[in-house]
Amino acid sequence: MFLRITLVTVMTAAMGLATHELERVQEADKVLQEIMKVPETGIPQDLLEKAHCMVIVPGMKKAGFIVGGRYGVGVATCRNPKGKMGWTAPSTVRIEGGSFGLQIGGGEVDVVLMVMNARGAEKLMKSEFTLGGEASAMAGPVGRSAKAETDALMHAEILSYSRSRGLFAGAEITGATLRSDDDANKVLYGKAITHEDILHGKAGKMPQVAQPLIARLNRLSAVEAR
Repeated sequence: MFLRITLVTVMTAAMGLATHELERVQEADKVLQEIMKVPETGIPQDLLEKAHCMVIVPGMKKAGFIVGGRYGVGVATCRNPKGKMGWTAPSTVRIEGGSFGLQIGGGEVDVVLMVMNARGAEKLMKSEFTLGGEASAMAGPVGRSAKAETDALMHAEILSYSRSRGLFAGAEITGATLRSDDDANKVLYGKAITHEDILHGKAGKMPQVAQPLIARLNRLSAVEAR
């Protein structure tokens, strides 16, 4: 009897974890869809076309007022290696701590990071790195008419954005630690697989829950390999 109860408890916990990871991917797709629904206030098209990787963290929570701890879970995806089309299956990530240059109200914010060059992509492949430390990050421009060709933007490794209560804007993020969520990836893919392998397009079959997100990215941006 005790063994049966224990097994049921473990199975229930595992199902709950799996549901959580599926929802993480679905929420990332929802954030991307809503942000790009209105081009005048979304990420400039030319930046999407040039991006090497993207990180989406829905509903990042912050504790305290203006200054406090932050924590969120999301997904990362990169362009497939040369010779393949589209974006890779997503790798699950966590982001913790750090400060936001633009504090836009509310207890939760959606965070979007656009990795704009090979140097930034290499750092994203690591199991852990610090925004504004190991990888330079700056607030990204918004909207169709945004001038995204300034010297600073052309050399930025990562462009960062945040959204709260419908307001989407560039937001400088420094000191936040971005790390792979290996346990969540194991749940999502049904096997142990490294964050780097996923972002290099070696995950194998795309999880069904991730297909809408990756299909949307392919539609929104040019799909030629960088």
